[in-house]
Amino acid sequence: MNPPPPRKLLDVVRETRAALPRYSYRTEQTYLDWIKRYLLFHQKKHPREMGEEEIKSFLTHLAVDKNVAAATQNQALNAILFLYREVLKIELENIGAYLRAKGHKRLPTVLTKKVKMADDFSDRTTDRDRCPGNSQPTKVRIAHRRN
Repeated sequence: MNPPPPRKLLDVVRETRAALPRYSYRTEQTYLDWIKRYLLFHQKKHPREMGEEEIKSFLTHLAVDKNVAAATQNQALNAILFLYREVLKIELENIGAYLRAKGHKRLPTVLTKKVKMADDFSDRTTDRDRCPGNSQPTKVRIAHRRN
């Protein structure tokens, strides 16, 4: 009798996901896609033959060449960690802790010249613009004609 053919890696990933019900179907599909991309990036080399350097090079490729967002890069890392930890049962030495991408801090919006001029103009008030006995400027409502 012939021995059964070896199972494909992505089939093993699907079976592993079925054994772990905490992942949704959509997460499974996303992780499979990232694992495929990781394998294709390294010319279909088996993950057992790869390690930290290959993971770093793939994530760097995503960030630099593909210009993906930090969240997308972290999603790819989670998929690769799932492959190594859950499917292949290989523990990487806390690689996820220092390879996580950090999002950019929000920078303040720069005002356009027109808005800046309007803002400067609104700060200019005179004593005539203030109500007697009140330090706040009066509010003037401008009525617009309707057709």
